[in-house]
Amino acid sequence: MPNPVVHIAHLDLHYAGTAVLCDLNWRIYPGEHWLIAGKSGSGKSSLAKAIVKQEKASGEVIFQFDPNSPMPAKAYYVSNWYQFTNLEGDRNFYYQQRYNKQQQNDTLTVYADLVHFGQKQQLDLQDAEPILKALGFENCRATQLIELSSGEHKKLQLVQALWLRPQLLILDEPYTGLDRRSRTNLNLILDEIAHAGTQLILITNDSDIPTSINRFAQIEQGRLQSVTDLSKIAQDEERRQKPLPYFLQQAPYVDTDTMIELRDVSVRYGEKEVLKNVSWRVHAGEKWLLQGPNGSGKSTLLSLLNGDHPQAYANDIFLFGKKRGTGESIWDIKAKIGIISPELHWYFDKNATVWHTVASGFYDSIGWFVQVKYEEKKQMEQVLDFFDLLEDKDKLLHTLPLGKQRLALLARTIVKNPQLLILDEPCQGLDKSQTAHFNAVLDELSGYGKTLIYVGHYESQLPSCLDNRLVLEDGKVIFRTCSPESSIV
Repeated sequence: MPNPVVHIAHLDLHYAGTAVLCDLNWRIYPGEHWLIAGKSGSGKSSLAKAIVKQEKASGEVIFQFDPNSPMPAKAYYVSNWYQFTNLEGDRNFYYQQRYNKQQQNDTLTVYADLVHFGQKQQLDLQDAEPILKALGFENCRATQLIELSSGEHKKLQLVQALWLRPQLLILDEPYTGLDRRSRTNLNLILDEIAHAGTQLILITNDSDIPTSINRFAQIEQGRLQSVTDLSKIAQDEERRQKPLPYFLQQAPYVDTDTMIELRDVSVRYGEKEVLKNVSWRVHAGEKWLLQGPNGSGKSTLLSLLNGDHPQAYANDIFLFGKKRGTGESIWDIKAKIGIISPELHWYFDKNATVWHTVASGFYDSIGWFVQVKYEEKKQMEQVLDFFDLLEDKDKLLHTLPLGKQRLALLARTIVKNPQLLILDEPCQGLDKSQTAHFNAVLDELSGYGKTLIYVGHYESQLPSCLDNRLVLEDGKVIFRTCSPESSIV
């Protein structure tokens, strides 16, 4: 038998006094391509980080790379979040900064970032071109890093990793935020580099995976457990359906039939036109699916609705019956909206506990700065109990598994029972059970007068209440349906 490429022995990892990995042993032999899946919070990401020394663990991790391979003799890890800095090396960004033209030149462009990566890794920039094209990222070269959506940030991570072609490539949630075409092409490229000699470790519960994956495992009680195929991977227990908190069974007060109206709205950054003459009307009580490939303008459109984008004042936009710029404040608008997005999650206050996170939903802050009232406290307790988060309420949000973090932010979104829910990829990071649970919640909420805008790439993860659909491509509306009978595909 050949020597293992990776030999992991007696790996132990504790976090905040809790054992995550316990005496974990694993050998990866040449030709093996692994998928690690399973229960939320089982330690999958922690194992990946421990392999590349990004988590401090005890035990041994020994690499025996092929010295004769033309591929770099290294393990390269792509995390589930993309961490970038400004030109001074700082990561202290704020949520609205990506829409503020005065702040945008504070980060590198995609092209400059790729040049820097290529020089550091001694790569030829021309070799990245086919990957950029396959992932639909070739038109983003001049875009500032801070302007990218979450899906575009994921693409940048993937371009760099696929361009590098290391001997061991570890991808943590590689499909998060990607549109259908990009997911398909990513799998084709992964199969190509696997055939050429790169060994893969994918951490995902997605079932649409590269054909080269030939080993499957999960983490049970801190140890790696090999299984024969995907169907043998343990899933989180199906969540027991609880009664919807009583305050959410009350229709929110609505004083206008037209919640949103956009008239020939355009948004431009210099020569780049992000939205092109978009018109859209959303009536009270309607449930809309907003779709489009990465970079189509969805995030920019949502920022106009939420009051975060300064170019809202230069366009013909009506929110809750009032034209933007006619006296209402941004806080008047936000008071009527509950929103979640990958970007909001990304920029959220790292010092916020789960309790503070949910409380901030009453005041539309990225954190918590105001003492909640008695009635608000009762609503918070009901929502935390509804999402099984009461026992985690005093923990820092960022210390929880990604799925629980997202549930806490979902609780924040609905805690004030807003008129309009804007849910941008709300199920990113949730397992199948959590996704089904949340979508069931949305379907139930839809019966109580809520207006909903839902962004989702995965058709299998959509709630059934959606009855209207708007599709963007290259900043333009290319498809629209507006009837309960319309099929959503």
